[in-house]
Formats: sequence, C-alpha cells, structure tokens
Amino acid sequence: MKRNTGMRIGVLTAGGDCPGLNAAIRGVGKSAILEYGMRVYGFSSGFLGLIESDYSELDEDDLSGILTLGGTILGTSREKPYKNDGLTEYIQSKPEQIKRTYRDLRLDALVCIGGNGTMKTAQKLADEGLDVIGLPKTIDNDVWGTDQTFGFDSAVGIAAEAIDRVHTTANSHRRIMVVEVMGHHAGWLALYSGIAGGGDMILIPEIKYDEEIVVEYLRRRISTGKPYTIIVVAEGIKVPKQKKSAGRHIAKLVGKGTELEAKVTILGYIQRGGSPSPMDRILATRLGAYAAELISKRKFGYMAALRNDKIKAIPLKEVAGKIKFVPTDHKLITRARSIDTNFGDRL
Repeated sequence: MKRNTGMRIGVLTAGGDCPGLNAAIRGVGKSAILEYGMRVYGFSSGFLGLIESDYSELDEDDLSGILTLGGTILGTSREKPYKNDGLTEYIQSKPEQIKRTYRDLRLDALVCIGGNGTMKTAQKLADEGLDVIGLPKTIDNDVWGTDQTFGFDSAVGIAAEAIDRVHTTANSHRRIMVVEVMGHHAGWLALYSGIAGGGDMILIPEIKYDEEIVVEYLRRRISTGKPYTIIVVAEGIKVPKQKKSAGRHIAKLVGKGTELEAKVTILGYIQRGGSPSPMDRILATRLGAYAAELISKRKFGYMAALRNDKIKAIPLKEVAGKIKFVPTDHKLITRARSIDTNFGDRL
C-alpha cells in the first residue's frame, strides 16, 4: 500500500554524463512516487537548473522506458555554484538563488546525483540548511565511501572490448599498442579494463612509473620472442608538462626506446556513452530507491553507498573533498604482477 507522505523532492544530475544516470533518476522517482506518494521535480542541467529555477515535475510516465538509456533525461553541466572565478558577487549569489528555488518549490529534500565535485557541493548545500541526499556516479570509480559507483562497470566493459580489438592489430603488425583510458586522479578504470583486456603493462597514477623500467620491460618481451605488447595507460599518470596526452607520451617513449612502431588509441568520451550495463542498471536502481527511503525517514545529509553488497548511508561530510585512490597493494595489482603484468615500477 502506497504511503502518502506528501513530501516534495528535487532531483538533478551534475558533472560529466555516464551510463546509469537515467536508471538512478528512475529509481529515485518511481520509488518516491509509487512507494511514498511524493511529488518529484527534475532540475535541468545540474545545479544550473536550481540557480535558474529551470525544472519540471516528473510523473510515472516520464520515468518509464528510460532504464536502458544512456545520458540523462534531465541534462547535466559542470556548474559549480561555490567556485570563485573572480566574479565574487555573482558567485555569492548562486547559493542564494539555489536556496530561493528550493524554498519557492517548498521542497523537502534534494537528491544530487554526481561524482566527487557534486558530493562536495551537496555537502555545502547541506551546510546552508538544505536537506540533501547524494548518489555516487562516475566511470572513474573514485568517489570515497562506496565500493563502486554506477557507470564504472559499463566503462570497464567498453574499455576492455576496445583493448580486445587492439590485440588483433598489435599481433598482425607486431606493434606496441598504447591504449589511453580515462582516470585523472585514480587508476581504477585502467586497472580493471587492463586486466580484463589482457594488458601487458598497466600504468596508473597511484604507482610511479620509471621510464627506463618501462623500456627495459618491453625489450625483454621482444628478446623472449613476444611479438607485440599492449600498454593500458590512465590519462592521469604524470608526464612532462609540455606533453598533453599521457598515451602519446608513453608511445613516443617506448617507440624510441625499442625502435619498434608504437601506436596510441585514446578512447575518450566513448567510455562514458551508450547504454548502461546490467550491473550498472541494478546498482543505480538500488541507490536511487534507497535515496527515496532515506528521504521518507527524513534522514538527510547522507550519500547512498554500496558497502559489501549492501546499500548504506554514509555521511556526506565524510565523503566531501576525498578521492578513493587505488591502494598500491590492491589484490588485483598483486595478482596481476603474479602473471607478469607490469606496472612500470619494477622488473
């Protein structure tokens, strides 16, 4: 039996798009409407929609048929209402505009779906007195407090398939192939897709690589009759400042060091697009429905998180401003080393 709480909630998606956003919107909205009798308002283009009071009420029909869709029906932006870009008066007015929209709509809660930046903004809005719930999404899997973000599984699948396809070209032409994947600060995507795709070398931001070791490892492979090498590189590894692409830097380095042709493939935005994987659909739905449950219990200031396959509430104040890095002793790194996968730090 539906419980009619009479509550009014807002939902927004902020930051970069990723697979599973629509599944999360659906999870929040359908649970809020059907289970708790809430009214749901979707804000356009992330926090910009709150600032400009650009929204529409969502009903069950609006939320039907979107589970498998990539992108977000609400649109998104990288608007950061607390970022000072020199226009101090304008920046100070943005939180006030957000609070005005929140009050004018008589909202009881706001669900902020996004990554690290979004969780940080959500906590600041909570400090301003708004009742907020966060949902963690990003293909980078680097939101602190949750075992996994939705969007990550889809991106791993896309990147691993790309690496699979690169194998055939590398073998046919006896080349060194460098595949650059996303991950500015954390190497989760490179690690998982690199292992799933059979990468011979995986370079991630958390492990400092040595250029001489990288080249020597490839020379040893050549000397033992291995005709090609796949190197998976996270875009956030350290490279000389004048270099714009991590993948191109590594390709140039190994090409010069081995005198073999090295080609680079930068996967870019295709990692963030397309339909979400079944696992991401499930995770986003679980997180979204749990957000509605937290609101019904008036438990605010939390992020819904996956912990040991259970959905739990983690205080936003513990999440905001933190990044979940890959531990250098992670079990996947240990296992990968045991099968001669190299991380550029030791031979």
